[in-house]
Amino acid sequence: MTLDSPLAAEAVSTSLHRPELLAPAGNWECARAAVENGADAIYFGLERFNARMRAENFTEADLPDLMAFLHRRGVKGYITLNTLVFPQELAEAEQYLRTMITAGVDAAIVQDVGICRLIRHLSPDFPIHASTQMTVTSAAGVEFVRSLGCQLVVLARECSLKDISKIQQQLGQQGIALPLEVFVHGALCVAYSGQCLTSEALGGRSANRGECAQACRMPYDLFADGKPVNLGDRKYLLSPQDLSGLDVLPDLIKTGVASLKIEGRLKSPEYVANVTRVYRQALDQVMEAKEHPSLVMRHWSSAKDKGQRTKDKAASKLQTPNSKIATSQYQLEMAFSRGLYSGWFRGINNQELVHARFGKKRGFYLGEVIHIKNGEITIRLPDSETRSIQNSNFKIQNFPIKPGDGVVFDNGHPEAEEEGGRVYSVEQRGNTAILTFGRGSLNLRRIQVGDRVWKTSDPELDRQLRQTFAGETPKFQRPIQIAIHGTVGEPLIAIARDELGHVVQVESNLPLVAAHNQPLTTERLTEQFSRLGNTPFRLDCLTNHISDAVLLPVSELNRLRRDLVSQLEALRSQPKRWQLRSHATYTDLLPAIDLPESSSEKSLTNPQMIVLVRNLNQLQAALQTNVTTLYCEFEDPRIYKTAVQLVQSQHPFGKTPSRIPAPRSPLLFVAPPRITKPNEQWILQQVLDSQADGYLVRNYDHLQFFAGKRCIGDFSLNVANPLTANYFKQLGLERLTASYDLNIQQLEDLLKQCPEQWFEVTIHQHIPMFHMEHCVFCAFLSEGTDYTNCGRPCEKYEVTLRDRVGTQHILHADAGCRNTVFNGVAQTGAEYVQRLLELGQRNFRLEFVNETPEQVIQIIQRYQQLLQGQITGTQLWRELHLHSQLGVTRGPLDR
Repeated sequence: MTLDSPLAAEAVSTSLHRPELLAPAGNWECARAAVENGADAIYFGLERFNARMRAENFTEADLPDLMAFLHRRGVKGYITLNTLVFPQELAEAEQYLRTMITAGVDAAIVQDVGICRLIRHLSPDFPIHASTQMTVTSAAGVEFVRSLGCQLVVLARECSLKDISKIQQQLGQQGIALPLEVFVHGALCVAYSGQCLTSEALGGRSANRGECAQACRMPYDLFADGKPVNLGDRKYLLSPQDLSGLDVLPDLIKTGVASLKIEGRLKSPEYVANVTRVYRQALDQVMEAKEHPSLVMRHWSSAKDKGQRTKDKAASKLQTPNSKIATSQYQLEMAFSRGLYSGWFRGINNQELVHARFGKKRGFYLGEVIHIKNGEITIRLPDSETRSIQNSNFKIQNFPIKPGDGVVFDNGHPEAEEEGGRVYSVEQRGNTAILTFGRGSLNLRRIQVGDRVWKTSDPELDRQLRQTFAGETPKFQRPIQIAIHGTVGEPLIAIARDELGHVVQVESNLPLVAAHNQPLTTERLTEQFSRLGNTPFRLDCLTNHISDAVLLPVSELNRLRRDLVSQLEALRSQPKRWQLRSHATYTDLLPAIDLPESSSEKSLTNPQMIVLVRNLNQLQAALQTNVTTLYCEFEDPRIYKTAVQLVQSQHPFGKTPSRIPAPRSPLLFVAPPRITKPNEQWILQQVLDSQADGYLVRNYDHLQFFAGKRCIGDFSLNVANPLTANYFKQLGLERLTASYDLNIQQLEDLLKQCPEQWFEVTIHQHIPMFHMEHCVFCAFLSEGTDYTNCGRPCEKYEVTLRDRVGTQHILHADAGCRNTVFNGVAQTGAEYVQRLLELGQRNFRLEFVNETPEQVIQIIQRYQQLLQGQITGTQLWRELHLHSQLGVTRGPLDR
């Protein structure tokens, strides 16, 4: 539903509350831009432990002044502590937490389970917001983070409007009330946040540590059954368009979300000002439709209105719906755009989410080059249908180009250097426009008929945006209410109340006197107390409780007004006083460790090899190697029953002499899909129906659904420190898989601080890089939009994605039609096995993806020799490295 829809007012229930508008701030300028354009809260990072380490960020020393500024302006400030924290960093993280709690920060946005525990241990009331990095996609996930002490959860971006509503419904049925936050605008990661290991696998730069290398924005070639698929100019197969929730805002508010979040801590202050302003106006417009259903569209005053939103009384002055939407769309396109789309809010549409033609900023689409002559470039302006395709279903009425604007010419090869420059003159002729540029500013030979033209820069818009936050004078004003009391002979009393509940009171130095003419009427008082220019406030309403005709000098009224403002600002600026336990420390939460065994006792405990396979042929091969524990991860969970029968049939009871014990079948654990959305319990039931020996737990739904069964915590739980490990062990998991973000030293630190039997370490695998809702099979091997009409190409083809260096990465789908891109090169930690054995580690995992049965057997046997001490890790690595079809490299442990 669009904002200009006649049904928009009906879509907003009168019982709904206004959600918070949360804006990003990578530095002080961005913070001011957010505040002066109407943000209710900002989120920002410090020098460490935040998921945007490339941002300028703030320092601990900035916190007192920053929080005083924000609170004085009625804005909350949330710190992002949204990365995994390694064992040796816990002491520093604790100090960070103490600093932010003392500074009166309004909340911390957290990814790491252990850090949630630490915050609640240090302070019983400091608010915790569960980051989208925690990959919460269901009511079970919300319930899990609530048990950690979180007061709000940021849902995964992949949640649709239906998903959000279903989660709210299920929480209500369970009597759980926890505010939900969603991203409403900005860049979309193709992978689930918190589950992307691509930067880690390819470059040792972990997205879970704020070091994403944006591999999703790179070009890839698609191969099906070993043959290249011709996709024309579509190369950016994993680069989604940017999210814009403006078009679904009424329906989004209807779901009852508590906060709308704008992405962009790496963006400019102009971007922050632009996007915050658009959503502030749109949000207020929708909420007014709740109160005045007949008035859907509002006319907003210009940037010079100092933030006070005004409504023209004359209906003739209302902007038309199309012009208002077009203006907002244009502003958002110019802020930053790889194309704007509603993301997953309306559900899955694999044909629209990723257009695949570029992965970088474009701006606003102007048209196509049709003629080049004598330094003049003629472009054909797009019709409404074409523009709606290029600019994501919005329309704009007028041709938005003028001298001084910057443009780029798109020849379909965005990976190469492109021609562009600033426009010198514009002449519009019907549906065409002639552009000229400064002499020598363009190489016209590099521009061809048919090139697309994008407007990438609008200096006039940037100037207007900078004016919204330039200088020290407040531009955006928050409402206050004032009540006036008094009688003849007594002082006048003025009481002011802001929207946050702060109350101040001032009294006149002079008593009120009887008025023979010009008494202090409500109108006169309103006129005097509404003179709040250059302050953070605007008068929302004034209530006059004076019944007599009284008089007070104007100068005294002015002093009272100034004192009200001064006291209210001082009261708002005071830091929040959270409880902080001075003697609490992270060491209180460390797991108890038994006294170490002697070296002779350790030597009696044989190391165990665990093998994960992804098809029945690999399983049959693994069964030939005497492996005692097997994991299966199949696309179709129904096949798990066959896998269980196959394993049990290997060692049938009763076929050995009575005096010889029958050999025990290997243990078989099966893996559910990594993501569980609302209404996907049926998939988990299929997994449970296999009656396997146990289950791999990969998310919060699995913890609930398989409770009481034998369960192993998989890598997707992101166990990177002993505080997190201890929590999951308390939930009944037999073992935990150490996070793939750990290098060998960090892994050693983790193992030393936990009982040695707690962990298994993956020493051979194709790292699962991208795990995503986006289905490459559907998008590029069918014309369908989702599983209902795609024809299931995932069951017909073996697909790989070739990157810029020539590596072909393996693509798999799961039962939920989610895709995983596995690193085409296997990685090994073989050279560190001996060190891990010396630490007491006894559980080692091997994972296979597309290996043949013969390769499975060969690799297992070599690792068996390694664990038995028959070969060294270096020998194993070198041997496998020589087999080019295996392509083994050292893995993340080597960083």
